[in-house]
Amino acid sequence: MRRTPPATRTLFPPPSRAAEALAAPPEPAAPADSVDPVDPTDPVEQERETALARLFERHYTSMLRLAALLGADDPENIVAESYYEIYRKWRKLRDADRAESYLRSVVCNLTRMRIRHLQIVRKHAEPPPVEWAVSAESTALLHDDQRALINALRQLPPRQREALVLRHWMGLKEGEIATAMGISSGSVKTHTARGIAALTQVLENRR
Repeated sequence: MRRTPPATRTLFPPPSRAAEALAAPPEPAAPADSVDPVDPTDPVEQERETALARLFERHYTSMLRLAALLGADDPENIVAESYYEIYRKWRKLRDADRAESYLRSVVCNLTRMRIRHLQIVRKHAEPPPVEWAVSAESTALLHDDQRALINALRQLPPRQREALVLRHWMGLKEGEIATAMGISSGSVKTHTARGIAALTQVLENRR
């Protein structure tokens, strides 16, 4: 999915799954957190559009890198869906710091769900599992990272991988990692320590 400059659009386009949901016949009762009809003259709506455009400019690349490092096979789709989720929940957030933190959490959750789904699909599929493949844009983002380290990172359990990526690639503090992962600070320490030990073991076995 190609990035579209925020100045040329008013909505972050939802990925295919979200688009299909929007195209489906309306339910009898809309969910409480559904997107309200957009009124471009509404000051609150204008504030949301401005804040989301700024959030997109500042964090799109880092969120794309995060999704790719966490193991998403379609990081652009994950990030697009995450921004769409932010758009839907903006009236509840209304704060740039909370929005950034929530965005990271959504990227982590969606990536985790995506990986779990692919594991189930591939487990029951007759053909052998498809080799790891990422888009050209994601490959470019990861070009400067050591290939051996990235490959070793992908072999870790999801929680350990998340803890290490958020700490050492994203540079988050322990409390921020706990918020993004939806776990306690103590669990962050545990996953980080185990992740480092496992990563070291994987790298040593490659020698």
